[in-house]
Amino acid sequence: MKSIGPLFFLLVLFNISLGQSINTNGGGSNSIFTAVPFLTIAPDARSGAMGDAGAALSPTEFDTHWNPSKLAFLDNDNHISLSYSPWLRHVAPDANLAYLNFAKKIDERNAIGFSFCYFNLGKVNVYDANEVPLGSYQPNEFSFDATLARKFGANLSLGLSARFIHSAIISSDPILGSSGSHAGNALAADVSLFYKKSVQQFKREAQFSYGIHISNIGTKVNYYTGGDKYFLPTNLRIGIADEIAIDQLNTFTFAFDINKLLVPTPPIRDAGGNIISGSDDNKSIVSGIFSSFGDAPGGFSEELKEIAFSPGIEYMYNKQFAIRTGYFYENPAKGDRRYLTLGAGYKYQEFGLDFSYLIASQSTSPLANTLRFTLRYSFAGKLKGGQ
Repeated sequence: MKSIGPLFFLLVLFNISLGQSINTNGGGSNSIFTAVPFLTIAPDARSGAMGDAGAALSPTEFDTHWNPSKLAFLDNDNHISLSYSPWLRHVAPDANLAYLNFAKKIDERNAIGFSFCYFNLGKVNVYDANEVPLGSYQPNEFSFDATLARKFGANLSLGLSARFIHSAIISSDPILGSSGSHAGNALAADVSLFYKKSVQQFKREAQFSYGIHISNIGTKVNYYTGGDKYFLPTNLRIGIADEIAIDQLNTFTFAFDINKLLVPTPPIRDAGGNIISGSDDNKSIVSGIFSSFGDAPGGFSEELKEIAFSPGIEYMYNKQFAIRTGYFYENPAKGDRRYLTLGAGYKYQEFGLDFSYLIASQSTSPLANTLRFTLRYSFAGKLKGGQ
């Protein structure tokens, strides 16, 4: 592995496994390539069971990931949760993702949230050009977030998050890595909006909501002294949700999210590296975000292919037992993640337990049979007064 470049190997492997494969130029794919793609993984079992939809669902503490502005609408004062997923079991059996977060209502208008995400990529064995073992190391990545959300009136809230990201996917040991290699660090911010309104639908009480979340607006990541810098997976998520109370015991929620990476699309190059279609993707962070809406080599039709869709449904009985399903679709030329999701949840007093399962073809998707488990606990504190 040392002979082919461990950084390149790991970045390509885990971008492909997350549906963000490297540009193949001529192979029918022109996917967007980013560093730290673990930031785009659905951390919790609820949204994970609904096709990764979460921008406009009823608020939970996991909205530090989906839409931080929703924290201002949490019902209880304090929330703590832990989510765990064995990840890419067919690619790296010892890889896993853990997500711990805490959310607190400060008063009737304001809330704060903190989250810690740890991605263990599993053990990596390193060999020289003659396939002689040199040793092994365990690459890992993590992020730490802090969020402030605030209501503006009865129906609207805004959120702002700050994030520190650490990516140690290549060993700093010159024997196992390469000269000048080091962990990558980055700082990022999220901005978000949430709006909800009670309405009447089919002569029943309902709540319609929508959310907008732009995440991971931040510095590029570098793994070698003087080496290339990679964009963070800056992402635009827009979602709607419709929660309909059939009666006092039965509630259905229908959700739909769309996602688009706000990262430059790689141009098409000839054998000499000259651009023959598209634009140079070596851009500043701000320029990359704005140009991402119109820089695809294939024009507007290719831009549409860069949008992923997440429809999901949740049935809730007596606000205690939930059954969920959803579907995630990504264009084959832009990563080709396509899978059905299922899950269930149960809440007893202050405790909640959720589970999700991802169904995909084992022959084509490394995400097949992915499991997620979430344990939640809500407890009351003493809110400060004020509106």
